[in-house]
Amino acid sequence: MNHEFAFTLKSICFDEHYEPAENTRLTTNFANLARGKRRQENLLNTLKMINNRFNALAHWDNPKGDRYSVELEIISVEMKVDINSRHDALPLIEVLKTTIVDQHTHERSEGIVGNNFSSYVRDYDFSVLLLGHNKGKSGFSTPDNFGDLHGKLFKCFVNSNTFKEHFKKPPVICLSVSSSRTYHRTENHHPVLGIEYQQDEYSLTDEYFAKMGLKVRYFMPANSAAPLAFYFSGDLLGDYTNLELISTISTMDTFQKIYRPEIYNANSTAGKSYQPSLNNQDYSLTRIVYDREERSRLAIEQGQFVEEHFIKPYQPLLEQWSARYAC
Repeated sequence: MNHEFAFTLKSICFDEHYEPAENTRLTTNFANLARGKRRQENLLNTLKMINNRFNALAHWDNPKGDRYSVELEIISVEMKVDINSRHDALPLIEVLKTTIVDQHTHERSEGIVGNNFSSYVRDYDFSVLLLGHNKGKSGFSTPDNFGDLHGKLFKCFVNSNTFKEHFKKPPVICLSVSSSRTYHRTENHHPVLGIEYQQDEYSLTDEYFAKMGLKVRYFMPANSAAPLAFYFSGDLLGDYTNLELISTISTMDTFQKIYRPEIYNANSTAGKSYQPSLNNQDYSLTRIVYDREERSRLAIEQGQFVEEHFIKPYQPLLEQWSARYAC
């Protein structure tokens, strides 16, 4: 008989009063911003950037550029490995859910769930397993079945009744393009997503997300410096409204300007053939404080946490479940 996991959701508003919960992954975009002396200033400036970006993209019937605002919820997904156990559920992933507020009509509409994506198991895969696998080696390679367990856990959650009870549409996750790949501009132009780019070969992140059942397309919206990577399972252009797509673009373009200013706050935009570089010196900084070195260190620490509290204790059960799980 197949083992069944139980998922529970917790939600907290991401606003100027947000404070990370004790069990929140501190490497997440939002948690990193909400720490230190300038935490409230960071949060207010981030939210203002998101709203300004949204209104710039949703410019129709919006002459003053102030019609819309975006509300964000951090959705934390916890998983209980043993339903009968008294032990607490394990934190699995965190995503963002957007809500669009029309200030003219006072209507509220659901945006997209996903956007930012944080995962303890992904921290383990990339910051513990992959580093250990390549330590002391001259070339780079991935371990056997790299990403398989994580991919199946994600698909199990998205296919669960818990997900379907809370969200009407599949998730869309939006990340930075890879600095190890070259992207080529196409003739395809979407009114909201912008210019589509393609690449000859998938990155390690693309392959990892493919195991989660997600395809990828790369678009550079109007007034962006570089394309964004959109990961989705259905029809990115057909399944979501323009305002839903804008809610994701405005949120994640803002985060990328903060976390990857060399790419997304560059002073020149991507050309016909584009390779992102974190060594680019021609970029501007936002007024928002971010500690990239701390984030890298915490990724390793939290990868070790999931190894100790999840991977090792439940390894036989996880291997058995993964072998039987039908995608």
